[in-house]
Amino acid sequence: MRRLGAPSTGASGARFGSSVARMRIDDVHWNEPARAKILDDADRVLREAVSEVAREYGGGDSDAIYAELNARLKDRFIDYEPGPDLREYADAIAAGEVEEA
Repeated sequence: MRRLGAPSTGASGARFGSSVARMRIDDVHWNEPARAKILDDADRVLREAVSEVAREYGGGDSDAIYAELNARLKDRFIDYEPGPDLREYADAIAAGEVEEA
């Protein structure tokens, strides 16, 4: 049985963790390629929602479009909160100003 606080040992008796530096929780984060992918994926989800709503509700009421965008996006993101950019997209859809690529 291992003493509390004593380093672990493997089958060969070698100690694990004895030369490993402690890691601060502040050092835990996504690396830059992962961050870029997360942001790219989030942008793609947003573009898809705007595109779909523009096709279905283009020229409609801006408040209804805003609500529809929120409904489509809220469950796709952790800790989602709509920002002023979503209002801008809703207004553009209502005005018929969203162009497909």
